Amino acid sequence: MKFGVVVFPGSNCDYDCYYVIKRVIGESVDFIWHKSSNLKGYDCIVLPGGFSYGDYLRTGAIARFSPIMKEVIEFSKNGGLVIGICNGFQVLLEAGLLPGAMRKNRDLLFICRYVYVRVENSDTPFTRLFHKGQVLHIPVAHFEGNYYIDPQSLSRLKMNSQVVFRYCSKDGEVADEFNPNGSVYAIAGICNERGNVLGMMPHPERCSESILGSEDGKLIWQSIVKSINERLAKE
Repeated sequence: MKFGVVVFPGSNCDYDCYYVIKRVIGESVDFIWHKSSNLKGYDCIVLPGGFSYGDYLRTGAIARFSPIMKEVIEFSKNGGLVIGICNGFQVLLEAGLLPGAMRKNRDLLFICRYVYVRVENSDTPFTRLFHKGQVLHIPVAHFEGNYYIDPQSLSRLKMNSQVVFRYCSKDGEVADEFNPNGSVYAIAGICNERGNVLGMMPHPERCSESILGSEDGKLIWQSIVKSINERLAKE
């Protein structure tokens, strides 16, 4: 199986993702320049964190028009796995692959620290090695991570089990005091209805080794590998 990590001008977590996939998880991975128009042979596409195009206009707004995004959209329509992390999540929202939008953090401050998130849906290709309600210790680093969606669409997310992660306390309690950015329903990550596209603000690539203070993020990568290997075995 093979991963592809998309590189936009301004990406700065691309090497982190590449390192974890290649050195920690031990899978094949390539960098994919944003002007590329070929995703043939890839099983999972990663849109990493950073500041694509300097976050001009608004986060993800310009990256959404990069040539590679047309291919990513088609790739996802064909069932390919796509994970957008932080800025990658923002790009997925702008591209219409996920519903909702990002606003500036509630306190208008850049947040860079470890937080806790609770797994709300363990029945996705990205979370299958977790159990529902499991609490992860995972870092965030963003200024526009305040996820917003209208009430009617939020109800649809809940009904379809598309809310994958929510900010919480160490013990799994969801309350406003544990929500670092003011996101609606304390949402930290969502998936599309089909379940093959995941967007999340926390950074699993920054907590995939114990030396970094947590290995909780590793299970996301391992879940992806297990899901793809099972699919390839069936094919």
